[in-house]
This record gives sequence, C-alpha cells and structure tokens, in this order.
Amino acid sequence: MPFEFKQLDIPEVILVTPKVFGDNRGFFLESYQKSTFMQNGIDIDFDQDNHSKSTKGVLRGLHYQKEPKAQAKLVRCSKGKIFDVAVDIRKNSPTFGKWVGEILSEENKNMLYIPTGFAHGFVVLSDEAELLYKASNEYSAENDRGIRWNDPDINIKWGIDFEPIISEKDSRQPFLKDIKQEDLF
Repeated sequence: MPFEFKQLDIPEVILVTPKVFGDNRGFFLESYQKSTFMQNGIDIDFDQDNHSKSTKGVLRGLHYQKEPKAQAKLVRCSKGKIFDVAVDIRKNSPTFGKWVGEILSEENKNMLYIPTGFAHGFVVLSDEAELLYKASNEYSAENDRGIRWNDPDINIKWGIDFEPIISEKDSRQPFLKDIKQEDLF
C-alpha cells in the first residue's frame, strides 16, 4: 500500500504517511490516490488545489468555510516545517473545541486530512515553508470564517517561544464562544 493512515486523538482527523521511494537521484511518492483513500475512510472529491509560502514565525488560521461551501482539506508541507492544527467545531461532537496537531515537513512528507467541521491553522517553524493542499470545495468569500488563533478556551499549544506573525484579518477573528451557531457545524 502506498500510504499508512493513522487516526489521531480526534479520530476523524487522519495522519497520512506516504511510502517514499528514494535513491541517489532523489525520491518519488504518491501524494493522493482516490481508491486507497476511499478504502481508508476518506471518501472526498477534491475541487481545488492551493499552494502557499510563508516565512518563519507566520501563523495562519484558524480558518474554515461554513456550509454549504465547507471544505475538507488534505495538507502537506513540501518545503520546510510547520506545526499543523485542526480544531473540532462540530457543536454536537464530544470533542467540540478540542484540537490535534502534527508536525508536517519536507523530511517526514506526512499529510494531514482535515474533514469538514474543523478549523485549520499552522505555524511555520523553519526559515520558510510551502504548503500544498487539496480542498473539497472552491474558495467562497461569503462562507469564509475563522477563529482567533490564541482562543483561551481552545488553548492550542503551538510549540513556539516567539510572538507569531499574524495577518490583520486573523488577529480580528472571534473567539469560538462568540461565533454564531449557524456558522458552526
């Protein structure tokens, strides 16, 4: 099998480790194979691919899109190293408001599957990082939402000892407790 799938403490969020074929020329890996992902509980049609580049200390998130344009994501770091986080915002979930996080890097080549009903964010730990991710819906400005990255009720342990670089938009996001119920899942 070209992948290993590991459910995290919130089991709907899945760490995907690809099989890497490497030699003195470099490496090859499959980053996505629909049939294998389906066999392992990830039955999603992806509609959009995104590519972002950020410098050390940049923290992006926590982002999500509400229904009817909610996005599941498959995130990987192709250059550098990040700490990637998913927060459960499904109001009837036993893990509502809880988070899981994983290091994604060009070295480990791991990917994180984040289903709909979760907010997503990351912080760059290397000098720079590039992320490639698939999304199950196209971007929709009218459904774009977010949660403050440092929400004390969520209490994400970002693993950094510096003040992160935050966009103006992300610094104004509401806390989870202040989000309208219709904007949650």
